[in-house]
Amino acid sequence: MTSLWRTYGAVLIVAVVVAALPYIVPSTFYLRIAALVFIFSIAVLGLNLLMGFAGQVSLGHAGFFGIGAYAVAVAPTHFGMPGWLALILGVALAGLLAFIIGRPILKLKGHYLAVATLGMGILIAMVFTNEARFTGGPDGMAVPRLVLFGWVARGSVTWYWISGCTLVLAVLLAVNLIDSPTGRALRAIHDSEVASRVLGIDVARYKLIAFVLSAIYAALAGAYLALFDGLVTPATAGFLRSIEFVTMAVLGGLGSILGSVVGAALLTILPQMLTVFHDYEHIALGLIMIVFMIFLRAGIVPSVANLFRRRTS
Repeated sequence: MTSLWRTYGAVLIVAVVVAALPYIVPSTFYLRIAALVFIFSIAVLGLNLLMGFAGQVSLGHAGFFGIGAYAVAVAPTHFGMPGWLALILGVALAGLLAFIIGRPILKLKGHYLAVATLGMGILIAMVFTNEARFTGGPDGMAVPRLVLFGWVARGSVTWYWISGCTLVLAVLLAVNLIDSPTGRALRAIHDSEVASRVLGIDVARYKLIAFVLSAIYAALAGAYLALFDGLVTPATAGFLRSIEFVTMAVLGGLGSILGSVVGAALLTILPQMLTVFHDYEHIALGLIMIVFMIFLRAGIVPSVANLFRRRTS
């Protein structure tokens, strides 16, 4: 029982939150915020697989997020493709691009890898900005609604359930991956690439798997956000979005599945709550983040879990 809870506890917690929240919150506005939290959680979860478990830095993941977002906008608008097919195409394109550029990029380490992924993200964002005849340029473009068998997916409640159920599945997939031989190989690479090679682990292959998976998670989340908002702009794939994802992962806790959701929730909900400070909301947000990093250096979820473990032992 303890082993099952340790493995699938995060899945159960997320599923309970998704199922219970509509009965607790007083209006659909809160469901809209929750849907945003779920969508960003999917992207951060993928990034956490790469950074928290495989130990590889990425400062350009918003590029993959943008590919998913623009796929559901460009393909239906210019090529008449159904939205669901465009979503699959965007996810596949992001995975393919990650596969092609992942092997050379992942030979780099540390801040060299960070700069290379940063450059990749900037290049993708520049394509979205400059190819104005397809993407609408800096102003962005409208995104047609997702239609499935005549049913139109629109509104906060609909996207709450779509993004919430997808997040539960994404967490379940991540938990199973971490508990598999691939997950153990990723953790070994995180601790020491040299020792992993000595043990016979194909380091390049497993790093590439983590990179492609994280790109797929990001593209899926990007497509959901674009379909939810009905609008996409180059800022979706911008540098600040990449930094936001990294901050969410670090705040929640690198190497923690539940931490990905908590980090995304914190950075999505806090700006809404801090609007009461008007011109000082960004200062307040920065101070809160600094305090979290000083007192919870391992991230919110791992730090709280360690504290709870020490008190009960």
